[in-house]
Amino acid sequence: MHVLLFDDPAIRPHLLPFTFTRPVGALRCGILTIAEKWQRHLAAPTVGYLTQPYLQAKFPVCADGVVTGPALVINGAVCPDAVLVKQVLALQPGQGLYCDELLVAAHLADASLVAELVQDGLKDEKQVAEPVTLIDRPWQLFLRNGVEIRRDFALLTKGRTSQPVNDAHTIVYGAENIFIEEGVKIRAAILNAEDGPIYLGKNSQVHEGAIIKGPLALCEGSHINAGAKMRGDNTVGPFSKVGGEVGNSILLGYSNKGHDGYLGNSVIGEWCNLGADTNTSNLKNNYAPVKIWSHAAKRFVDTGQTFCGLMMGDHSKCGINTMFNTGTVVGVGANIFGAGFPRTFIPSFSWGGAAGFETFKLPKVNEVAERVMARRSLPYDAVEQQIMKVVFEATEEDRVWEKAKA
Repeated sequence: MHVLLFDDPAIRPHLLPFTFTRPVGALRCGILTIAEKWQRHLAAPTVGYLTQPYLQAKFPVCADGVVTGPALVINGAVCPDAVLVKQVLALQPGQGLYCDELLVAAHLADASLVAELVQDGLKDEKQVAEPVTLIDRPWQLFLRNGVEIRRDFALLTKGRTSQPVNDAHTIVYGAENIFIEEGVKIRAAILNAEDGPIYLGKNSQVHEGAIIKGPLALCEGSHINAGAKMRGDNTVGPFSKVGGEVGNSILLGYSNKGHDGYLGNSVIGEWCNLGADTNTSNLKNNYAPVKIWSHAAKRFVDTGQTFCGLMMGDHSKCGINTMFNTGTVVGVGANIFGAGFPRTFIPSFSWGGAAGFETFKLPKVNEVAERVMARRSLPYDAVEQQIMKVVFEATEEDRVWEKAKA
């Protein structure tokens, strides 16, 4: 049976800028992406995506692009747990599972009917046994991260034996809550898993003097640099590097914060780089709830959170000593540099900083992206270029300086 994760049209716009470049189900919260969670819980060989047409080439519905026969169709914004998975597996053809008015999952006898399902729902409705974990705003990614690390840790390590630490100079607390995959290298670090698990993915490295407090997920091929201070509830996505001080933050993958500086209550997309001594504010001086830019509402919205740092879309970069104010949102493909605090909403394909912005032209963005991805032996191919082209055009109205010049 096919397992398909769909982008709920009432949710996807509220998860921009991250969903400019990926389906909702490809967001990482905890150790795994939402799609990877469902794939493991359902023991599915693959998971397909029902997403925006311009993303479908990179995130296909299935290998040949055509789905026939029965399918489990699941809301990509919903994180699974044991109770929910049991209810989803119990669905009969034609039945839909709802959380109040929210479609959580459905069992379709014919997967080609999915468009009608998302639009009209199913008449045979069942309600979930307990409220679901829903990621429908960007800040919920870091808010849920500690809980999801714990859930994913249990899912990934059940019945398995961890590799040993194998370093006489590394200090370990709560060894039973630490799991080390093959190829991990640790040197003279402190690992404290007394308050939450620590997961070190395949071929990851923890360098000299790093202090790690769980929960923490260090995904495949990633590094925690020498002297780093990881304060808990952190995810370092695949093939990323992190240094300095980090608390309750997620790097989705292929991104670097290699040097000193503070990152807190933040989500960083893929292919991003934070220059040395970049710092994020995650708390207002008056302790008021943080407001951040909403691409869906086209205005600043109240998160209801006292702590909220930086939301940075894919392929964005910032220079050394960049200072981000509380609740800053950076779009896709931005390049930020210079002294002072830049504005708290930096549109996609911006070039500049506190002194002002101009447009980071798409050919130049493509040049940088090609160089950066080549460093990881990955191609910046026609599919990637088309995604960036669509996002560039879709975000034109956000770059208000272009209207002023017109």
